[in-house]
Amino acid sequence: MLRSGAAALILLAALSCSCAGAQDERCGAGKDLVVQALERVRPGSSNDQFEDALQLLKHAVSTCSELGDAWYYRSLVEQRLGHTSLAQYSLSKAQEFGSEAMNEGLNPFVLATPPAGRALTANAPQAGQPGSSTPGVAGPVQQKWALVVGIGRFEDPAVPSLNYTTADAKSFAAELADPGVGRFPAGNVHVLTDGQATTKGIKEELNWIARHAQPNDLVVIYVATHGSPREMDSAGGANYIVTYDTEIKSANNPDQDALYATALPMVELANAVATRMKALRTAVILDTCYSGGAVTNESKLMGKGIANAAPGAATLERMAEGTGRIVIAAARSDEESLESDQLHHGYFTYFLLQAIKANQGLTPMSQVFATVEQQVSQRVATDAKADGVALGQHPVMSRSSDQADFALGITGGGTAAKGGR
Repeated sequence: MLRSGAAALILLAALSCSCAGAQDERCGAGKDLVVQALERVRPGSSNDQFEDALQLLKHAVSTCSELGDAWYYRSLVEQRLGHTSLAQYSLSKAQEFGSEAMNEGLNPFVLATPPAGRALTANAPQAGQPGSSTPGVAGPVQQKWALVVGIGRFEDPAVPSLNYTTADAKSFAAELADPGVGRFPAGNVHVLTDGQATTKGIKEELNWIARHAQPNDLVVIYVATHGSPREMDSAGGANYIVTYDTEIKSANNPDQDALYATALPMVELANAVATRMKALRTAVILDTCYSGGAVTNESKLMGKGIANAAPGAATLERMAEGTGRIVIAAARSDEESLESDQLHHGYFTYFLLQAIKANQGLTPMSQVFATVEQQVSQRVATDAKADGVALGQHPVMSRSSDQADFALGITGGGTAAKGGR
């Protein structure tokens, strides 16, 4: 009797694990469908584009009915399309299953800093209501905030390690907090490296900045890690940021469902910047790095799936929507961001640090970028080769307007601080 009972328990446990695994796969795929839907629409998208997003969200909840975020975003899209009763139904399902996006009051279809005189959506909140924004011109800097992320070691051993991303992040954070360069209050520079930089941890820190930064503040977000290329997502071509706890299970044949369930979608970072950061001076710096030692004959990528993929132009433009946005990526979307054993840094971050320090942090970011773009492209062309073939790397920048420009080291009134903090 004991043996048969034990056997029954073992069988039950096996069946439970099997069902849980199947559910995780379904919900991983459902989460990716949500990401694809969010990548298709932005505040000024047409009704046809919102209809496309709605179909993806419907597919997401049919794939994983308990996916609360899918129901929540579906309610926003239904509301945007004027489907009031359907929007209410979807919202009730989000409340039933629970939605992190709903709890945080996220709305990716309303800009945090809309350009003056521009109506964004027919259903955008009015001034004074939750989620509303008042277009304006930035005054003197009141406060400065930064999130700096660098990941070189990963919980999943299948994710290849990186040599210098942690050092890059720490060096960048040190320059921001230097009273003679970045002039950020040290307590306002939050640094996440390796085990601290989980998907949840990064999202919490983005929320910290969104809650604290005000329109006349200055915000910097820096991320150095792997990125998944669009080609890896066979379903819809979405970009993901590989965090410390991202699971892929195999470098050469990554498990897409595991990636979707554990990585940070690039569109979530883009939406956090475009629709949650109220600061009228916001710089995003993305260095999704690549270890030159992993170059193989088959590909310059790290295996066939996980890589140092740079975000595409559409993602950069999405982050730059609004007022006072500057977004800089270490490489074009079809290039790799390389590391240098000679410099002990990624090429991009090394020259970025030099350019920022050159004028005590007071060089406008547009000029910093021009210098970095030239130096990185020249040095990589000289140094970096794979199997005798020269590799190229060209940093790219997107801005909300030609007038969007500021120096990281400015303080109140746009001047350098006097003495220490």
